[in-house]
Amino acid sequence: MNLRAPIELLTFFKVTTRERWDPWSPLAILALSTIGVMFIYSAQYSTPLNNWLNQIVWIAAGALVYLTVSLTDYRAWLTYGHWFYLICLLPLVGVLVIGESRYGAQRWIDLGFFSLQPSEPAKVAVLVTTATILIRSKLGSIRQSLGTLGKLALAVGLPLFLILLQPDLKSAIVLPPVVFSMLYVSKLSPRFFAVVFGGFVLLVGMVLWDSFGYIKYVEKNDLSFMRDKGRYEDTTWFPLKDYQRNRIVAFLAPDKMDPKGTDDLWNLNQSLISVGGGGLVGQGWTEGTQAQLGYLPRAVAHNDFIFSVIAEEKGFLGSLTVLSLFAVVLFNGIRIAGLARDRLGTLIAVGVTVLFAVHVFVNIAMTIGLVPITGIPLPFISYGGSFMLSCCLLQGLVQSVYRFRKDFT
Repeated sequence: MNLRAPIELLTFFKVTTRERWDPWSPLAILALSTIGVMFIYSAQYSTPLNNWLNQIVWIAAGALVYLTVSLTDYRAWLTYGHWFYLICLLPLVGVLVIGESRYGAQRWIDLGFFSLQPSEPAKVAVLVTTATILIRSKLGSIRQSLGTLGKLALAVGLPLFLILLQPDLKSAIVLPPVVFSMLYVSKLSPRFFAVVFGGFVLLVGMVLWDSFGYIKYVEKNDLSFMRDKGRYEDTTWFPLKDYQRNRIVAFLAPDKMDPKGTDDLWNLNQSLISVGGGGLVGQGWTEGTQAQLGYLPRAVAHNDFIFSVIAEEKGFLGSLTVLSLFAVVLFNGIRIAGLARDRLGTLIAVGVTVLFAVHVFVNIAMTIGLVPITGIPLPFISYGGSFMLSCCLLQGLVQSVYRFRKDFT
């Protein structure tokens, strides 16, 4: 009996699965996505909504995107990345003209079968374009790097500006850490980061100055709540909407802006009750009172504040499980960045990992009151089609870096 063919087949399978595919991130992503479906269902258990079914469809579509991107050599983005960038700019412009307005922002394009959020593919475009610009450039001192920094400022600044026009601050704040992390990996002069840090401190100071001016405006006009009362944004040059100021000032001075906790602090207070009420093992799936009784608003429980639902129903152990799964994805991204055989692979893996780290940190910190409420979703868990697809595409890029590292000699 000839066993050569079966042995060769088994050897091939062993090589392709062990050496060509990294299993850790896909397994963690599958677990996170499953948790997402379970708790989207739970968050809407007492309502007739079936967004969990839609989420399953987006997971299936995302799996196809992940597989396609991971099977494509990431170096192809050097050739076609600029076309992807231009394609992603079109809906960013289009949403300002024909976009659907929700909650005072124009961020979605209604395509009939789903609503596209153009800022999501724009994140991918910015990341890929930054990597391709850096791979074609030589960085050194700030003076030597001015040309490259100018290209980056234009390539990143244009979509960032269009995103801010919507306005979509939550998507905009994710991009700078990604770009700066990729610049850091590219070994740009430390003086550049010193200048950037100084600019960041100045920006924070300006936000604080604007916020305290806002507080004085409220006190002067005897306004308890700013929603639908007064227009401070029409009296100042600082580019923030009043609802954005409400969130910042409610975080900085809750006793002044919302002393009863019934307006801008409502979501945060209910989130804190949810997280604190979970205890060690939680109240049980679909048994969380805050989400089931609607105290944690149903408009946000299944997306921005889904971690609060998980913490209430599965407690500290459930929250720790979610954090551990994200840790697998993030640390594995850093590991793959170290395994990459070229700068492009390293830049892509680092950029993707930092983007996910920002999303995870800000979302969870938001639910426990460590940062102002921004509406940043939790990857693979929060409800959303555009977000799910962009997350799968980005992680597919990291898998591609791992898969094609062996092609270097």
